[in-house]
Amino acid sequence: VQLQAYGGGLVQAGGFLRLSCAASGRAFSTYAMGWFRQAPEKEREFVSAISGITFYADSVKGRFTISRDNAKNTVYLQMNSLKPEDTAVYYCAARKFTIRAAGNDYEYWGQGTLVTVSS
Repeated sequence: VQLQAYGGGLVQAGGFLRLSCAASGRAFSTYAMGWFRQAPEKEREFVSAISGITFYADSVKGRFTISRDNAKNTVYLQMNSLKPEDTAVYYCAARKFTIRAAGNDYEYWGQGTLVTVSS
């Protein structure tokens, strides 16, 4: 599975962005998809994941929404009410079947897309 994330950019605090992650390969629907982020000089952290259910980090709950379109082999992350602390490189990742919050549990990673939120 190859993943390509895109949709990042510069946005003001309170604004919104939608990230997309396009996957190549077969059986996309059998993969759990996750979004992670890494801010400068910080550890990578879990953001959200989706299989048949969705799961969110507390820091984004109520502001971010993950979704997927299996017909398009794409997973999305709608990010609303963005805050400066959301500034990071966002990565999508894939693993078979069940969602996990630990990045080490994911087998496949995209290249990342930068989100910058100005105050």
